[in-house]
Amino acid sequence: MTATGEVAGSDEIGVITISAPDIRTSPMPNGNGSHKTSNIIVDSQPKRRVSIISDVPMNIGAGGYDNPAFEQNPRRKISQTSTHSHSEIGPSRRRSILKEVSPPDNESDRGSTHSFENYRQGALDGLNGKYHGHQQTLPSSHDSTNYVEQSWMYSFCLKCRGEEPSEAWEPPFWQKIFPYPLCPTFRTFSRLIVLILIGVLLWIVAYVIIGNTAAPGGQLFSLVVLTVAANFGGYIISLTTLPRLIGMLLVGILFQNVGWVDLDGDFSIVTGHLRKFALTIILTRAGLEMEPEAFKKVYKTILKLGIVPWIVEAAVMTIMSHFLLDLPWMWGCLLGAIIAAISPAVVVPCLFRLRTKGYGVAKGIPTLVVAVAGVDDALSVAIFGIVSTIMFSDKGLGYQIAQAPVCILGGLGFGVIWGSLARIFPEKGDAYVVPLRTLMLFAGNLVAIYGSEELGFEGAGPLAVVFSSFVSNLFWCKDGWEVDDNPVSTAFEIFWMIFEPILFGLTGATIKISELDSHTVSIGAACIFTGVIIRIFVTAGIAVGDRLNTKEKFFVGLSWMAKATVQAALGPVALKNLGSDATAEERNWAEIVQTICVFSIVLTAPLGAILISVTGTRMLTKTKQPQILTGWRRSHRPSIRDISIIDEEEERDDPEIPTDKETHDNTQSNAHLTNLTYTANK
Repeated sequence: MTATGEVAGSDEIGVITISAPDIRTSPMPNGNGSHKTSNIIVDSQPKRRVSIISDVPMNIGAGGYDNPAFEQNPRRKISQTSTHSHSEIGPSRRRSILKEVSPPDNESDRGSTHSFENYRQGALDGLNGKYHGHQQTLPSSHDSTNYVEQSWMYSFCLKCRGEEPSEAWEPPFWQKIFPYPLCPTFRTFSRLIVLILIGVLLWIVAYVIIGNTAAPGGQLFSLVVLTVAANFGGYIISLTTLPRLIGMLLVGILFQNVGWVDLDGDFSIVTGHLRKFALTIILTRAGLEMEPEAFKKVYKTILKLGIVPWIVEAAVMTIMSHFLLDLPWMWGCLLGAIIAAISPAVVVPCLFRLRTKGYGVAKGIPTLVVAVAGVDDALSVAIFGIVSTIMFSDKGLGYQIAQAPVCILGGLGFGVIWGSLARIFPEKGDAYVVPLRTLMLFAGNLVAIYGSEELGFEGAGPLAVVFSSFVSNLFWCKDGWEVDDNPVSTAFEIFWMIFEPILFGLTGATIKISELDSHTVSIGAACIFTGVIIRIFVTAGIAVGDRLNTKEKFFVGLSWMAKATVQAALGPVALKNLGSDATAEERNWAEIVQTICVFSIVLTAPLGAILISVTGTRMLTKTKQPQILTGWRRSHRPSIRDISIIDEEEERDDPEIPTDKETHDNTQSNAHLTNLTYTANK
């Protein structure tokens, strides 16, 4: 169309043509189709309301079940009058009711409220000004040299902080005293103060209730100090991109050998229950990490690569420990069942980093590796439970023979039933569906662990936990939740943040370097690496017909070498299960099992993380489609605000406001307009 516009005082009039294919113009703020302050007058067209119409979604063919780039439905609505229903585009992202959308303005605040980017740029400009010997702030410019950002100090400090997701308030003096790159933001500082105050208040309550064990020098106080120190040690190690659990384990070893912690005696009952809680969280997360749709497509490959290499590595460890460490066959089987487990705590973060960059997603390798890790954990803990029940039980032969079938069938049955109940209770439209599902799943899994142990079939509990989590996740995905952004998984990740330093701090505190036998350590390391190497070649050998090339097969085998979570949870259990009538020889065997489990973590966890990160970019194929991965799993560890309770969809249609038919009709009538020509001041 052609529109003529004249501006008073101008001598030259020109015609400018803009080619704008498929552009739709939304209503102007004044509601009549034109802006009050516009200098352009559009003629020859009647004034009417127009709207935004969304383009027809592109029909992308299936190109890989593990590639989010093939998602067909965008997760946002285009306008209030969009004809796409909310149910067609999937569920909205949810947010905790404890977090307000926008903080209320308070004019009495004397501080400043601004965005993180303005805060960052202002602080950097101020420091650059001081660097040049100026006191005033330099103007921001892309051409000016930013000496602060080029310094090694800025690069180092940048690793210790993340961008704030919302506007932040701070006192007016904060940037002058605590400059941005070198000091924390006021929000971070205030959060730390709150956590310290909460810890002090809880300690006062615990001291009043419990007494001297919560006082300085008591065992509960020592456990709290160990947990805090382990968390800090994990944070320091994470700056090197290595798994946090390495730092936590080393802090536990340090505290034990310096004499800062003593958790033996009656307090070992408490630590035993903490290990069971941590084991429940580990297995629950393993079940929730399995993607149901991907599992259906490659379940044969997952079972084949999850069971056969596990059996081979467990058998190698059993045989070598029997002949080289003089362990009885049953103790060797117990050790082999523990060592053969894969650590999701190491594998999952490394695989998701590769997946974000597009490596291996076309063939679903990240999903394959994570799913097999869950199967391995369930198998290891189940076999450990069966073997330990046979070893430490005084019941008859028939009871021991019934262990395997009863544990397998009982665990699978409980998992299917409890997971199916999670689909019905609570009702999926309940405003509190997320916390209720989280608590129900956690409570049921705890009952499975403790109940199976009480009934004498300890191996059934771990299978029940993994399968109940997997079945629950299967039904939740059918209701619209995503595996990568499941709010229940977020809750269990937060639980793991609490129990991770407890578990690995306690595990490290079981090692006394002065009492270690060099022969046991060296032979144990040889057994560990022999089993790992053989497993890698077996994995590459049996992965025939799985659409993987040679490099990808060896990468899959390498990614399964890391040991951590199951070894930390089950390594000390055998020693705890020994009664007061146990012989010195049995205690020696239990200590050997515990020592090798701890050293398997120290030796394989950092090496596995490094090999996954280094070899993944060289041995996996990078997809050409961009990987637009969002959510807390893609950027940082979650926080309590990530747990969803209520809807956050701000552009959802209001059921009380009917769709404007006039706007919809005008949108359809304007669909053929692709070129706009108007005359403007030249």
